Amino acid sequence: MDDCIIIGGGPAGLTAAIYLARFHLSVRILDCGTSRAALIPTTHNHAGFPEGIKGTDLLARMREQAEKYGALREEVRAERIEPQDGSFTVVTGNACFEARTVLLATGVFNRHPPGMDDALHDEALKRGLLRYCPICDGYEVTDKRVGVIGTSDHGMKEAIFLRGFTNDIMLISPDAEHDLDQECLDKLDGHGVKRVDGPCGDYALEGESIAVTVADGTLRFDSIYPALGSIIRSDLAVGAGAKATEEGCLEVDDHMRTSVPGLFAAGDVVLGLDQISHAMGQAGVAATTIRNELAERRSLKR
Repeated sequence: MDDCIIIGGGPAGLTAAIYLARFHLSVRILDCGTSRAALIPTTHNHAGFPEGIKGTDLLARMREQAEKYGALREEVRAERIEPQDGSFTVVTGNACFEARTVLLATGVFNRHPPGMDDALHDEALKRGLLRYCPICDGYEVTDKRVGVIGTSDHGMKEAIFLRGFTNDIMLISPDAEHDLDQECLDKLDGHGVKRVDGPCGDYALEGESIAVTVADGTLRFDSIYPALGSIIRSDLAVGAGAKATEEGCLEVDDHMRTSVPGLFAAGDVVLGLDQISHAMGQAGVAATTIRNELAERRSLKR
């Protein structure tokens, strides 16, 4: 039986694995290879890398560090978490693993622009023509022409956030018409954010620009940000009895404990900033709590 099974091989899961392995605990990472960090062409916000680092390179370094201290990694997808009496069974496609604790670090999936082909999406993301995180890379669109696909309060807030980097912002409705109340309209007008009705589609990469067709014709931007929300990958924990918000974010205490004893969560699957640095900090807190709780269990058995 492992001391901890970590589900998810992104920055949160790998940070926790490094901590736990260095606590001389047995750690197993179940990684299906869908970390959102792997999609980052280059992150410039991560401290210690002044020239930036590719998401895949960062993950490779973290995996190497975790494995150096004894963490095991299985390239499998977890399908179910079954709480037992003081332990857990994690079921995958063709195996079951047992552990005293489980840490869920499964992250989120960003909703893609409606009607965008997968191959075009990936190429646009690679070239910085499509971006998902204005906190991470708003700096890179300084003084550029930016489109935000979204509407209502969420789209309005993202457009206004990006207004801090460039004056040339357009909010594009993913549907035929915008869903903007008067308060949203007033805020957009106050920040000089233009808007256009959709639906949007027929995306194309044209040199250093990305084109999108809307109701009034074709528009071209230096970058497009989808502001369409995310799918929270919390189903495994919720299926095991953990409480979550209406949006699906797992509810945790200050020590990253879910409502199920022995089940922890860290990273984007928890309500937070959706930043690598934040996820890594949560992972450090969770790992330290796991270590202390396991040590207390062992002392009680003596």
